[in-house]
Amino acid sequence: MSTRIFVIAQFRPKAGKQAELFEVLKALEPDSLREQGCMQYIVTRQIDHPSATRNDYPIVFNEIWADAQSWAAHGRRQQIQQFFETQVAAADGLVEDAIVTAYSDEGEQYDAPIFS
Repeated sequence: MSTRIFVIAQFRPKAGKQAELFEVLKALEPDSLREQGCMQYIVTRQIDHPSATRNDYPIVFNEIWADAQSWAAHGRRQQIQQFFETQVAAADGLVEDAIVTAYSDEGEQYDAPIFS
């Protein structure tokens, strides 16, 4: 059974702040990658491509965590909490809106018992 957590953290920067926000988020990568349970932590930016559509959230973190506890510990780190306080919640922050979503690679009833 897989316990991995796949996280997509999407950010919509304030007008004219996309490049600056990307650099601020990029600075979070090195320490996060050293955290226990962090398997992937990559910030990406939206590009034009004929096979893709665009949306209002042009900066995305693609994260893989070994388990829910590791991801929760990441969220309690001072560096991460400070980012959300100063850049997302604060009126003068770089982020207009953020969406953080967690996923599993298991079906809903993956480990359900089978009854005849």
